[in-house]
Amino acid sequence: MATRRAFTDTDTSDEAVRATCDDATTCKRFATSKGYWKDPYIQHFARSVGERKAPEINRGYYARVQGVNHLLDAFIRKTERDCQVINLGAGLDTTFWRLKVYNTAVRFLSPAETKPPLSKPIIETHSTDSLLLDAHSLDSDHYCIIGADLRDISNLDEKLKKFQLNPELPTLLLSECVLVYMTPSQSSNLVHWAADTFHTAMFVNYEQVNMSDRFGQVMIENLQRRQCTLAGVEACQSLDSQKERFLKTGWAHADALDMMTIYSVLPQDDVARIERLEFLDEKELLQQLLQHYSICWATKDKLNLGLAQLAF
Repeated sequence: MATRRAFTDTDTSDEAVRATCDDATTCKRFATSKGYWKDPYIQHFARSVGERKAPEINRGYYARVQGVNHLLDAFIRKTERDCQVINLGAGLDTTFWRLKVYNTAVRFLSPAETKPPLSKPIIETHSTDSLLLDAHSLDSDHYCIIGADLRDISNLDEKLKKFQLNPELPTLLLSECVLVYMTPSQSSNLVHWAADTFHTAMFVNYEQVNMSDRFGQVMIENLQRRQCTLAGVEACQSLDSQKERFLKTGWAHADALDMMTIYSVLPQDDVARIERLEFLDEKELLQQLLQHYSICWATKDKLNLGLAQLAF
């Protein structure tokens, strides 16, 4: 009889990081229940609305979702839908179904360390597709969830190729609070692999920034109490350090904005609408929170599609 591998500190940390995915999904479910944005599929990934979330948290998630979607949608338009999306570490994300509703037939791959969620939206969406599912992956004509460790580049590359990854297609890679849980060398290897693999691509990364001040230290300490270590916090010191990670690993262009700036340039009629949903007493806290998250995006553009022009 085979002996069971001992549970290590790394396993504990990995489990704590995976739990942050559940937390983010629950927060998104609560925000949508309050009317911040519409997501009819989130209920299948977070069964309960959960405890009440503070208004600044809801506005933060609103800015995150709208900001990421802005760049994703712009990329899809720029490529005239002839592209693929790789959503790194996001097994519970609903972006694929949002695009499906608008008949955006984009090949969508999601390498994640989570079991593929076999739920109502997957069954309904793939009713006319060939659908293959096992304990570690889901494969259909337009959507794949692949069990993979993003720190193991050779294994990741092998698995993506198995699921018909096309390096010749314009490709958008998306990561949301993923790279920060990897060491700087591990995240640099992943970003470098992406630059080497795709000649026309965009990488959109949402995560922490300005982490060297007191507010950032409190964020780090709060996560450490949950046994979550921000192993990659070194790249989150500033907007410049976020951009440098890409510029040093083969990407031609990179830019970054903190979420307070992005919040201020989102369509202001909709911002006014969501600000009427809940009273916010401490606006300074919202500002501090948004100044400690950012979106960094990098491009390389052999096909000369004008990807470097994509911005807010």
